[in-house]
Amino acid sequence: MTGEGGSDAPAGSTRLVFDASVAFDAITTHEELCAWSRAYCERVAETDAFAVDLSRVEWEVSTRAKRRAAAVKRPRIDGAVVGEERDWDGDVPTCTVSLTWAAFDAFSEAEWTATLRHELVHVEEFQRFGTTDHGPRFERRAAAVDAPIRVRRFAPAAYVLSCAACEEVVARRYRACKLVRRHDDYVSSCCAANLTVDERE
Repeated sequence: MTGEGGSDAPAGSTRLVFDASVAFDAITTHEELCAWSRAYCERVAETDAFAVDLSRVEWEVSTRAKRRAAAVKRPRIDGAVVGEERDWDGDVPTCTVSLTWAAFDAFSEAEWTATLRHELVHVEEFQRFGTTDHGPRFERRAAAVDAPIRVRRFAPAAYVLSCAACEEVVARRYRACKLVRRHDDYVSSCCAANLTVDERE
């Protein structure tokens, strides 16, 4: 999502102007959500000592995402491995933080800011290593900045698969995948029993 340009922004980056008078609960546009989120990240990057260059981060809002609250979109860097420092020679690649409007609408301010800290850890890893994951290094860093390891899915699953014997939920699916369509071919790990499918509205 592109906001107002700023003269100090590098070419190709999205620079948003934050209106500090807009409270979290008063955000009504994609531009306001991007600006509020970026401003929050700028503040927390300083206080929690994130090693991030936010001038190399663009911001957008997704209205199509159904499960993820946010994501860091980044180019694939050949040979990149978490833990192996990259020498960018001063030219860190741009990545994009994609914010999901429906998640923002469903989350409290505390849960949204925790989501942003989670994404900042991904940005930090990408800018440092050229890739990112949810491995042990991510887990340690997330704990240090009070970010969740996993951000909860904000949309309910369309299908819930349960053990026919003990009724324990064994899987949740958001589309009619092979497991849903052919659930009779599978058994639960808890009781080795057939699976039942509950289709949610």
